[in-house]
Amino acid sequence: MIYLTRKAEFSSAHFYRNPAWSDEKNLAVFGKCANPNGHGHNYVLEVTVAGEVDPVTGFVVDLKLLKDILEQQVVSVYDHRHLNHEVPEFAHTVPTTENIAVAIWRRLNGRIPNAKLHRVRVYEMDDLFADFYGEGA
Repeated sequence: MIYLTRKAEFSSAHFYRNPAWSDEKNLAVFGKCANPNGHGHNYVLEVTVAGEVDPVTGFVVDLKLLKDILEQQVVSVYDHRHLNHEVPEFAHTVPTTENIAVAIWRRLNGRIPNAKLHRVRVYEMDDLFADFYGEGA
């Protein structure tokens, strides 16, 4: 089994806010990240797939196809968007780094031919990232 990782980048805005809470509670829990105008990040996405090396091509997965899937399913949807307002999966979910990783997994799982999605890692900043290994992992 070989694990292959591809990176992609996107820039998005978001805020942390629970609509069931008061402004005071949101501020107490989320701090300045609760500002409804939001703030932005330059996210780095790492997607790791697992599979066997094809003896003819030497690849686990077609790298161009993997790049195209990441572009279609993630980058074109998330890049230069306000996640809370423009991305459907965050209409009722706080777009934390953790929730972004889960949402990306769900967008990609089952879409990569001849390989199994192993890990989604989302960097919000150089020193902050979340890993997701799938439902029930």
